[in-house]
Amino acid sequence: MTASPVNNLPAGSGWAQHLQERLADATLRDRARETGDHVLNPDLGPYAIWEGPPRDAAVLIGLVESEEGPNVVLTQRSGHLSSHAGQVAFPGGKIDPQDAGPTAAALREAQEEIGLEPGHVELLGSLAPYLTGSGYRVVPVVGAITASPSFRPNPEEVDDIFEVPLAFLMNPANHQKLSRDWKGRRRYFYAMPFGERYIWGVTAGIIRSFYETVYR
Repeated sequence: MTASPVNNLPAGSGWAQHLQERLADATLRDRARETGDHVLNPDLGPYAIWEGPPRDAAVLIGLVESEEGPNVVLTQRSGHLSSHAGQVAFPGGKIDPQDAGPTAAALREAQEEIGLEPGHVELLGSLAPYLTGSGYRVVPVVGAITASPSFRPNPEEVDDIFEVPLAFLMNPANHQKLSRDWKGRRRYFYAMPFGERYIWGVTAGIIRSFYETVYR
């Protein structure tokens, strides 16, 4: 099995500065980098099932320190939601007019969905926008959660909150490239099963983008 690149992260809280430096380097190096569902499906275009201008959104890739290294905070969306019900997701959502950009939106949504106070997040950087087939332009904001987390799921949006080791998610051996039939075509996507959790679609695509941005 291929070793995870995060096995060499600095011990203790040094991993946050390490990631911040890598994200900064990537921003300078890859200003025009594109990422999204269409990377695996170039024949479908960036917004396969959406007409009109993209809708701006943001998510928080929140990292929590543990004895084994940083963990990524994810949610299981509520089963009654009208879209992506029951799927694994990052905290996040649409950027509202009153938000002062993607970072503010990601922090607001994380507070609404999982009870994370914005002041408990040390911002480390962001990834290139991720373009989804459903018409969203999603900015993934990366942050280290600096206080002991006491998450509270909003039952209107979130059924559960859980953590996955960053080392697992940054190990390309755990990145499955799968496909299924969609409107008479093969549509490809990433999946990263973790125990009983099935991480796939946009969430897995953003994780893959994180890997390619920071560790390629």
